Amino acid sequence: MAGSYASMRIPALVLTKQGTLLAFCEGRVGTASDWAEMDMLMRRSTDGGKTWEPMVVIAPRQGMMPTSNATPIVDANGTIHLLYQRGYANAYYTKSADDGKTWSPAVDITYAFEAFKPEYNWQVLAPGPGHSIQLINGRLLVPVWICDPAKLTPHKSHYPSRVATIYSDDTGRTWKRGAILPDTGIKNPSETMAVQLEDGRVMLNIRHSGDSHRRGVSYSPDGISGWTVPVLDTALYEPVCMASIIRVNDKGRSALLFSNPDTRLAPKPPRKNLTVKLSYDDGQNWPIQQVIDTSFAGYSDLAVDKEGTVYCLYETNTVGQGWNYSLVLKRFTVDWIKKRKK
Repeated sequence: MAGSYASMRIPALVLTKQGTLLAFCEGRVGTASDWAEMDMLMRRSTDGGKTWEPMVVIAPRQGMMPTSNATPIVDANGTIHLLYQRGYANAYYTKSADDGKTWSPAVDITYAFEAFKPEYNWQVLAPGPGHSIQLINGRLLVPVWICDPAKLTPHKSHYPSRVATIYSDDTGRTWKRGAILPDTGIKNPSETMAVQLEDGRVMLNIRHSGDSHRRGVSYSPDGISGWTVPVLDTALYEPVCMASIIRVNDKGRSALLFSNPDTRLAPKPPRKNLTVKLSYDDGQNWPIQQVIDTSFAGYSDLAVDKEGTVYCLYETNTVGQGWNYSLVLKRFTVDWIKKRKK
């Protein structure tokens, strides 16, 4: 089936309560463009990624528009919630109660984004992409980004942009908007990932296009309000690319694991040298790192099982140096990461 697509991009990965890996991506038709016609795809693996079931179209293409930005959440009861967008104009929600085997009819939840318009008159919307989270209090939380049409030049641009969250406190039945992050500190924030810290706060790790080439971070007490002015994490390089962050357990010690292309030593940073980094103080320091792939690598998403095995699904270039990405899954352990200190 992959042969029918010009590019396989924008991975999202979760591990279900039954230990099944669910890998999502976009099958881009005819061209690798962000605005291409697309199918939203998924594959299941019940043996840690050694073998995979046939590809399933979760959301089939609808006309000449993108269907993209898969943002899955596995909740405490085992339900898998999935958000995505169509045409960067509408957001949808579906869920699976049987370990990803079947999915409910998609529901349009653009109303949650419409609630931003009195404050920020967006034309482009998108959730995620990549996995998102359920907070300890049960809240489903999804980072989103929106683009203002008053400054939209040229058409089909993703800039200028702002980031926020949407959330559900009733297990996905209804969705509401959170606060938009302050419009200072970083330039054109977009693809963002959330993680809950040990003290209960939520940290957003933010892609942006500022000249600093360092990731942005912002904090909220509840994931929906009181966001701090974004600041730069000087340890996390930003090649202007989606990244992933997830909590892991290292022999009873809680840690954060982060992945993205780290090309800080390249004169013109390409997307390559995919690197994972560990933090034992909720992202204040990142003293340990390992390179997963030294070749071309773009977006990535992380999942981890109870035994400490880490799964990283990422884009790699298999045809030349353009955007002809396919997806690769690599498995490793926290101990493997710790073999080399920064």
